[in-house]
Amino acid sequence: MVSRSELRARARQSLSGQWGRSALFMLVFLLIGAITNVIPAIGQIAIEICAGALAFGSYSFFLRISRGERPPFVELLSGFPDFIRTFLLYLLMLVFTLLWMLLFIVPGFIAALRYSMAYFILKDNPEISALEAIRRSKEMMKGHKGRLFVLFLSFIGWMLLCFVTFGIGILWLNPYIYTTMAHFYEDLRQRGESFYGAYAQVPPPPPHSF
Repeated sequence: MVSRSELRARARQSLSGQWGRSALFMLVFLLIGAITNVIPAIGQIAIEICAGALAFGSYSFFLRISRGERPPFVELLSGFPDFIRTFLLYLLMLVFTLLWMLLFIVPGFIAALRYSMAYFILKDNPEISALEAIRRSKEMMKGHKGRLFVLFLSFIGWMLLCFVTFGIGILWLNPYIYTTMAHFYEDLRQRGESFYGAYAQVPPPPPHSF
């Protein structure tokens, strides 16, 4: 199993020569949210409606970077041609996570980890539904939620540095985290521990399972 330090090292290697453009990509992503929030009510509604497509575009951009590609900035908009599925994925993940949070904060956080690979899965499997992407993410993350949680914790020092830079450092930290997550996904997928190899043998969960 690939260690946390190795995953981060792979991310840095993938970002080598692309740190600047990745930071610029993140700046564009954040500016879209900031500009729409300036418009009262309508802007907030618009960003919520577009959140799924924009999240898909971000995950897609950094997944491609993790695979040695040099994706164009327009990748941020790659979820809009598939707007309904990306919106449904965002909505379902949000609803399921909130439902778990009604029980307590911890179950909600665990649910977020459980669904964390869904956008990567949807990117690699354009033929499946949003609900199927969530189901595959749940299977992929079995036994790995704690591992991903600790991986996130390993970025705390970098997050503290972002405060020192008045938040500017987030433009580099977010690409680092996204790309590390992409390598985490690739590790699970390539090791054959993901849902892809076992799906035919695993019965679908009951409709109320989330």
